[in-house]
Amino acid sequence: MNRVATIPLQRTMADAIQRAQQNLAKTQTALSTGKKAQDYASLGTESVRTMSARSMLAKQDAQAVVSKHVTTTLAIYDAHVTGLDNSLIDLRTRMATAIGTEDSAGLQETIKSAFEQFRSSLNAKEGGIPLFGGSRTDVLPFTPESLADVAATPATDAFLNDDVRAVAHLAEGTSVTYGITASDLGTEIYEAFRTLAAAGPIGERLTDAQKTALQDALAQIDTASVGLRAANAENGRKQSRVETLGERAEQRSLVLNDIIAANEDADLGQVAVDLAQQKATLEASYSVFAQLTQLNLTKYL
Repeated sequence: MNRVATIPLQRTMADAIQRAQQNLAKTQTALSTGKKAQDYASLGTESVRTMSARSMLAKQDAQAVVSKHVTTTLAIYDAHVTGLDNSLIDLRTRMATAIGTEDSAGLQETIKSAFEQFRSSLNAKEGGIPLFGGSRTDVLPFTPESLADVAATPATDAFLNDDVRAVAHLAEGTSVTYGITASDLGTEIYEAFRTLAAAGPIGERLTDAQKTALQDALAQIDTASVGLRAANAENGRKQSRVETLGERAEQRSLVLNDIIAANEDADLGQVAVDLAQQKATLEASYSVFAQLTQLNLTKYL
């Protein structure tokens, strides 16, 4: 025979046990996920600040990714332009030696090799897209395939690139226009190769006409080298700027991550303490509930 107050008391204890189980489940979830809450609503007043920080973080992460991509592209530009400059230095040295010594053995092969380097650099690709083609992806920016083609092709027909430059948005209100076109980089150099091509095949000894052509080509290469190095210097300046903007984006990302972590991440030390206390509370509740279910008036009659 149960007491009058037994059933209401059991219900009260059952509700208390249910609340203890819910609290324990939340604490276990926080321990497993490392988060204070599983949705923004549960964060309360910090939810707006957290959502804003996450939005800003997404922008900074995207800008950092763009910065790394652009930095890689600019580094590829630098490699090709530097390689072309070195090739012209070697060609110029060999030509000057031939003029001074009048020994031109092997010079024709050096010219041919330099032209092939020139053509290869201007038609270089990144991800299957011509690097120096501007916005054109349907054709290679430099068309002549040999010195014979050079002699018959004016500069206006040799370059098929357009003048469109890529634009990268790297920060709020900050964009960087970058890229080098084949015509900007190679027109003056191309004229030097046209002069050499017009001189005809060069044998072991230079003719007077070939010697004059080499001297003219040397002057053209010197002029072209100034523009080539200026283009590479401008490319390097943009590379430095892009790297700086990328580093700033990464630094801002770290700050935003700290803000988000402060609002979302649980204190695992405190979670462990709460978990132990809640387990003890729940076990005590089970014990009390078991004792209540065994109470009846026959024990007191």
